Parts: sequence; structure tokens; C-alpha cells
Amino acid sequence: MNEDLNSPWARLSRFARVLFLSRQERKFLKAARASGMFDPVFYKGAYPAIHRWFHKMPLRHYIVFGEKRGYRPNADFSPSAYLRYNPDVAEMGLSPFYHYVIGGHKEGRITKELPKIEELPEVERKVLRFEPQRKQARFAVVAHIYYPEIWEEFAERFNRLEIDYDLFVTLTYRGEESEGLAKRIEAEFPGVTVVPVANRGRDILPFMTLVNAGALDGYEAVCKIHTKKSPHREDGDYWRQHLIGGILPDEGLETLLERFVADDGNAFWVADGQHYSGTEWWGSNFEITRYLLRRIEVEISWDVLDFPAGSIYWVKPLIIGLLKSLHLHEEAFDVETAQVDGTLAHALERAMGFLAMTAGQRVVQTSQLEDWAKQALPAPLPRPAFTSAFYLPQFHPIPENDAWWGKGFTEWRGTVNAQSLFAGHSQPVLPADLGFYDLRATEVMGEQTALARAAGIDAFCVYHYWFEGRRVLEAPLDKLLTRPEIDFPFYLCWANESWRRNWDGMSGTVLLEQSYAKGFEEQLVRDSLPYMTDPRYARPDGSRPRFMIYRPEDMPDPAGSVARMRAAWREAGIGEVELGAVCFHVEGENPVEDDVFDFWVEMPPHGIVGMSDYLVGGPDGNRLGREVHGGFQGLVYDYNRVIANSVSESYARTLPENTICGIMPSWDNTARRGLTAHMAYGANPGRFRYWLNQIARKRLEGSYRQELFVNAWNEWAEKAMLEPTQSYGDLYLQVLGSQIAAPAEAGGAEELQPQKEKRLSASV
Repeated sequence: MNEDLNSPWARLSRFARVLFLSRQERKFLKAARASGMFDPVFYKGAYPAIHRWFHKMPLRHYIVFGEKRGYRPNADFSPSAYLRYNPDVAEMGLSPFYHYVIGGHKEGRITKELPKIEELPEVERKVLRFEPQRKQARFAVVAHIYYPEIWEEFAERFNRLEIDYDLFVTLTYRGEESEGLAKRIEAEFPGVTVVPVANRGRDILPFMTLVNAGALDGYEAVCKIHTKKSPHREDGDYWRQHLIGGILPDEGLETLLERFVADDGNAFWVADGQHYSGTEWWGSNFEITRYLLRRIEVEISWDVLDFPAGSIYWVKPLIIGLLKSLHLHEEAFDVETAQVDGTLAHALERAMGFLAMTAGQRVVQTSQLEDWAKQALPAPLPRPAFTSAFYLPQFHPIPENDAWWGKGFTEWRGTVNAQSLFAGHSQPVLPADLGFYDLRATEVMGEQTALARAAGIDAFCVYHYWFEGRRVLEAPLDKLLTRPEIDFPFYLCWANESWRRNWDGMSGTVLLEQSYAKGFEEQLVRDSLPYMTDPRYARPDGSRPRFMIYRPEDMPDPAGSVARMRAAWREAGIGEVELGAVCFHVEGENPVEDDVFDFWVEMPPHGIVGMSDYLVGGPDGNRLGREVHGGFQGLVYDYNRVIANSVSESYARTLPENTICGIMPSWDNTARRGLTAHMAYGANPGRFRYWLNQIARKRLEGSYRQELFVNAWNEWAEKAMLEPTQSYGDLYLQVLGSQIAAPAEAGGAEELQPQKEKRLSASV
């Protein structure tokens, strides 16, 4: 019998059969194509035994052979379940999928088996704590066990793994049965972390429990699997083994995993057939998904859906960080009542794809990785030769601020009082690791440096507030000079705008005026000497100390003042100084030729926002799509448009040739200006990663000495900061480090590294 079925003649007959359909089958073909509900990628991946001939025409194969064998046309449609729950279709003798595409989907017919509701005992909620500095493997494997009988299958697979991994197991708590299983798991896998969990949120909440506790921080990639039985599938066991075997194959795992990790464009790795794309997969989950993603300022539309299905995959650290940033805890998840759609768990599964897309990353399937593993890795993108970040020394009280803003005023006061002005507006944003620090405690600056260096930042560009010899906010740097043991690479930027009550330096009551009296240049140079002679003062080119001016066009004679400053530094014994200026967004009264300065610094968002980029307050009114606080008189613009503008050729041509390209993690001065704030909406660490990637591709090699400038390190009241927050933890720093810090072994980066080491040694 088998020989007859597999003979060349029998195969040819089957191939001919799918070519020459009956009249009814042709109607089926036309309707299924028009519906877009048949998923050819899923079908070929789910049933790999299908002969390769039929891969060219999978829908025809399904119509003629697949449905009769119980195959599914997509992940959410079971022919047998459809007939069981819809007996009228069976009585009519219609094909179940044909009936569904011509009308059943409009009627909301059930398409798969409904799970049974189980009454399970309560589980004791324990606080999970994981030491960030604990010894870790390169990878983590997370297994959720809902069906205890499948554990042995998992254990056999784990025992065959030949990669460096830590194991985490979450158990849906079933009382003594789960306690006994936990002891067996711990005995068989010493060092495993076993966490009993409530029957809530399917396999998603158990995973989020580990994510929120920081258990999965620090791994190069995390594998997530669960005891998927798929009761709506006749081949549920085979299907589970296909999904897990696709990402934990018995052969070649190490090679595929290394390729997945090495390519920064990868976010998820799934088995073949598990990359779903198309709006037919929304179900009733769109509104919940949109609500979730607005927590991190990601906007979505119904027209796009692309995600890793089945909840079994490898995932990269950035996605883990973004998941943690959603702040989803147990109370947010639905109690299990056999729901088939529309829960937070269903929505979060679809949100995964948007997390990848916002970072400019992708979902890859096993066969893609297998093909890529045979090819060389793409050439690495260029990395900055030197990276600076603007630094605000405002975080300590001074008499001037006490008088103008109230006793004890610092930047923190506005930061904590900022309010959200519309749904999805992420305010207030509060500090995490460093807390509400006071820069009179110089040790804080050393802690900041440790974070910055790990992320690839070479020096802080510290604002220097100098008004005709009067200094303000000078205490942090002056105290630093008395503490040579504290690491803090820095250089100065003279913030030469007048202080005004509305914080923009251009309008409002003048609080502290910059007057540019005759001879101010020599006096400014004298005041800079104690800093320039400190060993920590940065010399990015390896020889010249660097000094910047924030608004050179405000000086009455910019070219003359710059020349006099250069001469004064030479006379003082400093020698040549590398002098730069900010490309400010408003032209001053005294234009400056490009060659007056050695370099210019791009400072987003200044000068990059166009009239068509406004979401609120622009010529087209409210384009945000939802209500904003009724008294709001400020501006909201699109962070994504700022990214696009900054890497466009037309914008780059407007900049001086010797410009350092700049980037901002986010921008929102609600903390300072309240209802008149200006803000960029759509910023998050994923989008920041995308911007860094685009700069590396399109701007970095044309940047002055291939440098990068970040606005800013700690502008908390403008939400332009890299420091850890309660919202995102240190994810911005992780992203920055992954994109700009030269790896220990990175092809193509070697030519930059010696120069960077030279500059670091000169600045520290």
C-alpha cells in the first residue's frame, strides 16, 4: 500500500489533482484567496511533511488534501472543532473553512476547542529577588508548566542542550502535586529557579513575573516555552514539539543561536510558521493592545499587525526591558474563565511584534536562521570614535534659585510635580538607581561616570554658568577638583544665555543677564584654567582640551571674541584649545561663519522639527487622535518625525560641514513649563535604538571626527536623560552601550579602538 502511494505515478496523480480542481473547489479557492485567512507560511511550517511540490500551491493542497487530514489553514482554525461547535455546517456537508470564509467569520463562529475551566488552589505569593551581580550563564531558558505530565518531555530536551544556560521553571500551582514536581525538578537540575504561580494570564503572566522581578536581566537571549497542548488541534503534541523543536533543535542549536544573537536586527526567533502577519489575527485585541503600547508612547493602527505567535520563542534583552517597562503585574491580568480572545494575555502576544518594530528589529524563523548561518554576517555598522553627553550641574540648592523659585529649589521639584496631559503622556518620570541625588555629594559624580562608561560615553560636557565673573551652579565641579580620586571625565560648555523666568533663555523676566563687557574673554579664560589643568579634563583628539559655547551668535563680536579667547589660552600656557559651538535653533543678532569654530554640535530637538511634524499646536490642530488637557497651550510633535528629519540628506546639507551629529533619548519640558510645554511624543528606548542605528547608517561617518553627542545625560526637567528611571530602569543606557560601545571582539571596529583608547587616556 505504501509503495503504491509513494510511487512516481501516485505522486504525479496527486500533483495533477491539485492543478485541476472541481467547480466547487475553484469557488473555495477564490473565496479563501479573497479573505486572506489562509496563511501559507504557517501551513508549510506546521506540516513539513508536505511534499515540496505543493509548497508552490499550499492553498490548493489544503483544499484537496489538507482539510480532510485535519490540517489547519491558520493557527486559529481547527476544521474538526468548527464542525463540532457548528453542527449546521456538518449537516450541510460544507467544507468548514469554506463556510467560515464566506460567512462564518462575520457571525463570530467558534473556530477552535474551548479550554476547560479548572478550579485550582490558591498559591502563596512570595516576593522574588534576584541579585543583579549574581553569576549568570549567557542564556536563560524559561519553561511554564501548566500540564505536569509534559514535564518529562521538557526534562529530556533540557538534558540534551549543549549551551550555557540558566533554567527557570514556573508551575501553575496545583497543591501537593506541584510541590512534589518542584522537588523533582530541583533534584534533577541543581541551580534551577522554580516559581509556583496562580492560574492567571496563561503562560504570559508567569513569564512577566520573572521579567518584572529582574530574573531575566543580563542574558544575551532568553528562550520561552510552555506546555502547549493545543486541545483545538488533533496533532497537539506534534504541534508543540514542532514549535519547541524549531527553537531548541537537537542539532545545530549553538550555531543558530550565535547567529540570532550576533545580528542586532533580530528581536525574536520562532519556529517556522510562527511569524504571523496580517490584520486577520487581531481578533478582539486591538483596543487592549493599543492601550498597552501607549504606556511606552507607541502608537499603532489597525492596518498593521506582525508578531511571534504561539508564545514560544527566543527573545533579545531589549524586548525584555520594554516588557518590564509596561509595568504589568498580576492584578492587570484576567482571571481564567476559558476565554478564547480579548484578554490582556492575548493582547500582549500581539504587542510583542510592535515592541520589535518600534526598535527597528524583526521576528525570524528557524529556516531563515539556517540560511543566514551559511552566510557571512553583515559588515558591522560604524561606531562613534568619541561620545559626549550634555551634563546639567543644577541638582543642588543655590541662593539665586532660593530667591527666584523658593527655598531649597532644585531641578527635582519640577520633575516630581510634572503631570500627564493626555492618555499615553509619560509623566512624571522619576529617578531610579541614583535616586534624587544632590551634587554637593561628589561621590554621585563617580557613580554617574561608572554608568556612562559602561554605556560607551567618553566625557560629560558640563554647562558652565559664568556671568561677567559671577559663577552659579559651580559647586559640583569645584568640589570635584578637590577629589582627584573620583573618576569624572568632563569638559566645559559656556551656557552664555541670560537666565529668564520662563526657562527658554529668550523671553520673560531677566533673572541673571549676560552683558559681554569689554575684556570678558580674558576673564572667562582665566576662570576656565583650574578645570582645564585637571587631569580629568577631556582632550578628545588626544592633545587639545575642548571648550564649547552654547550661543555664540549672542556675543557682539563672535569671531573677534573667539580669537581673543584662543590667544588668552595660549598665553596662559594651555596651548591650542579645540573650540566648538552649538547649532542653535534660533538665529542670533551676530551670525558666525562656520570656520570660526573647530566644530559645531547638533542639539536635537533644536532645528529639526518642521511645521508638518506637530501633533498638537501646529497648523493642523490636534492630530494626536485623543483629547489633550483643556488648558494646554504648548506643542506636541512626533519623535519619529524628528528621527526621520535628522537622518535626511536635505537636513544634513543645512549643517556646517564640521558638525558632530546629535541625538536625544526623549524631550518634554512639562516639568518646567506645565501647560505651555513643548514635547516629543513617541520616545522610548526601542525608538532610541532605532535612531542610533539610523545615525550609524547615514550620518556617523560624515560627523566631525566620527563623534556623537547626546542631549542629554541628566536634563530631568526636560525629560532628556540617560540616567536610570523608574519607568525604564537602565534600558536607555543598555541600548546606547549596545550601539556605540566597541565590543571586545567586533570585526570592523578595530581601526577605531586605538584612537579611542588614546583619547580616554588623555582625558582620564
